[in-house]
Amino acid sequence: MKRGRLVVIGLAAASALFSMAARAEPFKCPHVGGTFVFGQEANINTLDQMASSTISTRNIAMNIYESLMTRDENNHPILELAAAMHEAPDHLTYTFTLRPGVHFHNGKALTSADVVASFDRYARVGIQRNILSNVDRWDAPDAATFTIHMKHIQPTFIEGLSSFSVPIVIMPAEQRDVPAQQLAEPIGTGPYQFAETEPGVSVKLKRFDGYKPNTSFQDRTGLGGYKQACFDTVTFQIVTEPGDRVAGLVSGALHGIEDLPAQSVAAADLDKNISVMPLKNWWIQIANPNVSNPPTDKLLVRKAIQAALDMDEIMQAVSDGNYQLNVGFQYPDQADYTDAGKETYNLHNPELAKKYLADAGYQGEPVVLLTNKDYPAMYNSALVVQQQLQAVGINAQMKVVDWPTSIQMSRNTTEGWNLLFTAWGTQPALGSLAAMRFLVQPNATYKPVDGKDDPDVLAAWDDMNMLPTAEGRQQAFAQMQSLVLDRVYAIPFGAFTKVQAVRANVEGFVPFRIPRMSNVWFNH
Repeated sequence: MKRGRLVVIGLAAASALFSMAARAEPFKCPHVGGTFVFGQEANINTLDQMASSTISTRNIAMNIYESLMTRDENNHPILELAAAMHEAPDHLTYTFTLRPGVHFHNGKALTSADVVASFDRYARVGIQRNILSNVDRWDAPDAATFTIHMKHIQPTFIEGLSSFSVPIVIMPAEQRDVPAQQLAEPIGTGPYQFAETEPGVSVKLKRFDGYKPNTSFQDRTGLGGYKQACFDTVTFQIVTEPGDRVAGLVSGALHGIEDLPAQSVAAADLDKNISVMPLKNWWIQIANPNVSNPPTDKLLVRKAIQAALDMDEIMQAVSDGNYQLNVGFQYPDQADYTDAGKETYNLHNPELAKKYLADAGYQGEPVVLLTNKDYPAMYNSALVVQQQLQAVGINAQMKVVDWPTSIQMSRNTTEGWNLLFTAWGTQPALGSLAAMRFLVQPNATYKPVDGKDDPDVLAAWDDMNMLPTAEGRQQAFAQMQSLVLDRVYAIPFGAFTKVQAVRANVEGFVPFRIPRMSNVWFNH
């Protein structure tokens, strides 16, 4: 939320890297060629990045698409398709100058008309289009210039614009009117382009030979910087069974995997052909209540669920012990972290839960736990929660579907489910603003009645975005977190460490929120 600090540091970092680039050669692939096969945990529901907040989509799509701005290795805003950004003295206009010579995968040159069309489409179908709620209009004074005009001063605007939670990716103007999740072929400007897909099995990308790297940098940083495609092709193989991922990595059929199960880490560490790469605070395991569907429409029923839970038992099942308890929606090592609302967390109080149920007049109505087996952590958390809820008299029933279906159900209907089991990873890593955006319209995860935000939560959200001081915005975050936990609009369980792994002949792969396939190569 500390937008001033983020912008200054981010753009200063870009300037410093530009200066370094002037004195040193930019990254060059030590080896070019080959097919990299990456074992991904879950299937995708779409490659339309504007219309999906799922990590499975983002893993693939963000190797295809780019944005005006993104984040560096430390999650500071940096320029990507923009060569320069000027903020007017009155803070109501942002002017972006596009990098010259950038082309889309279909050969078309990027112009500001494509940026206008992309913003138009995002404003219509973007999952997190409230990023643009304070924008009055945008326009293109010329082919190389894109301008955003604000309604009011918003100190956090650049933080939101540079977020890659659901980024405003730039696509050709011809795709402006394509409905959400109906892109026949994703076309971006990134180092890899879409090649083919076998639904439910794999997505194949190939090197984009017309890629124009960002010469303001000398190496990849975060999702931006100087990027090169070293592989001929990259195949994202959907491998939902953990044992199959491990077997594929050991045999060499897979060159990298998204998740190495905890019980396999020790053996992989001893295998000279495998490099193990832990990434702490990978995500916050969480359940999203549905307040539009009985019986979780009643606050006391939601509070009974909250009171019944033993977070240690849940997280042990999720991670085989590789976790930490975590109040709220930021990790303890982050600047925005607050323990506001801690009095609601990890109560493990069956008697209190039973009292809430009696006061609510609960009569044994089903509480449907919507989960999936693609992500074992989500499935296992639902299993333990079911047992804990049944122990206090709640008729908890499991509904198990695949990951894309669970997300589509949670977005498209308020019927047939009461708790969605998911995880927030990229968003907390990007900061409190990205995390709390989940809890306001147009896609508030707690499914407010008639789509109307809780006014107190919305007021805190507005303050998070609009208050002039970082201190005020931080206090607003603490207030919003406290409200969300007290009214049980989200139930965070804890955070755990993800372990990724690659074959030892893979160089340049560094774990990040998204598996970056640029500047990665085979060491032959």
